[in-house]
Amino acid sequence: MKLYNTLTRQKEEFIPLVEGEVRMYSCGPTVYDYFHIGNARPFIIFDTLRRYMEYKEYKVIFVQNFTDIDDKMINRANEEGISVKELGDRFIEEYFKDADALGIKRATFHPRATEHIDDMIAFIQKLLEKGMAYEVDGNIYFDTSTSAEYGKLSGQRLEELEAGARVDVEEGKKNPMDFALWKAQKPGEPAWDSPWGKGRPGWHIECSVMAIKYLGETIDIHSGGQDLIFPHHENEIAQSEGATGKPFARYWLHNGYINVDNQKMSKSLGNFFTVREILKEYDPEVVRLFMLSAHYRNPINFGRDMLNQAKSALERLYNCKNNLLHLMQNAADKELTAEEESFADGLTSYKRKFEDAMDDDLNTADALAAIFDMVRELNSVLTPQSPKKLVEKAYGLFDELTGVLGLLRKATSQQELDAEIKMLIEKRQQARKERNWAVADRIRDELRERGIILEDTPQGVRWYFKKSD
Repeated sequence: MKLYNTLTRQKEEFIPLVEGEVRMYSCGPTVYDYFHIGNARPFIIFDTLRRYMEYKEYKVIFVQNFTDIDDKMINRANEEGISVKELGDRFIEEYFKDADALGIKRATFHPRATEHIDDMIAFIQKLLEKGMAYEVDGNIYFDTSTSAEYGKLSGQRLEELEAGARVDVEEGKKNPMDFALWKAQKPGEPAWDSPWGKGRPGWHIECSVMAIKYLGETIDIHSGGQDLIFPHHENEIAQSEGATGKPFARYWLHNGYINVDNQKMSKSLGNFFTVREILKEYDPEVVRLFMLSAHYRNPINFGRDMLNQAKSALERLYNCKNNLLHLMQNAADKELTAEEESFADGLTSYKRKFEDAMDDDLNTADALAAIFDMVRELNSVLTPQSPKKLVEKAYGLFDELTGVLGLLRKATSQQELDAEIKMLIEKRQQARKERNWAVADRIRDELRERGIILEDTPQGVRWYFKKSD
């Protein structure tokens, strides 16, 4: 597998530090609000990378943090008259609701910054002892001039970064690019005891400390959005390698930006959407498929037209899945003909195309294309007369590949599908009795999107599968 390494600006063969194991850290949310559609992209993309690594039989140790102390959290908590911890607890719970809906697997570890204050203090002390940090009035700053390679991730020298830096309002810093490792307490802020007085950690320090604590001093993959390259990831490298004297992360992966209707997403433009808002209108799997429909390093344009295309594409996949489940239930146990044997063997070509795409820097767009090519052939070849063994092989491969992408998570067997549809039909019938036509129509539309057609007859409701294109 080859991955594009932001650090070297080229695709490189992925070789883990420990054979058969991947140690991966991905920056998580600041939990002061629901996460937005821009956050969703790295969460989905790097969840897919993790799934693919597991598919390739690596043991993946995956860490995604929660930033639960920073200025935004303090301000929001003060506005609501609650503690920062109460705010963090609430939005961590809300994060999991949305992330679970999007098919994002729970990380091996989800550390919170506030649970690792002592570790951060010890880390800062190490940098002070090495002369790579200094104190000003209870604030501790990292001295970027002590990092000979500062700027290597963003591709700019320290002098260039300093020349482009805005006038910095923090007094006492040796140079504008130095950054806070520890912030002295201000009135009304939560704080922890430290050798330098009460205060709280800076933003950058938490990821270094938690990555090293859970994954070791050198990790395989560090990932996040393109906006984190500078200064966040640049600063992580400087402080981590300064403290340990070892390379921090061997592969740095960053996804491209999301635009909304061809404009940068911002609250001022009124095109800022949380995932929670989007999921009121679209199935979470539509959002996931949309995110996977372009290469992760390219910018992607978010809008209703694109979501509706993803919705139609997801419908085709579910139609195929439901048809295969239906065929498996009714197919005959008979031997394959020579022609059917040849077709079964040929299905492996789709698996090869899928893997070739994923091995080429996680090209999910081409991987999806391979799946849709397979869907077209399955729809044209398989019939109710096809042998059960052939249908089972086709379904097994289809289910395996869509599962790697975290798609088609509803109803994984004919029995489950039957039970789920029966439950939805009963809900619809109850809604009709109560003359709640909006709910009845919504259930009917939901089933239609999945290729399931309802027919109201004098004898009751019948349902059947619509044939995929």
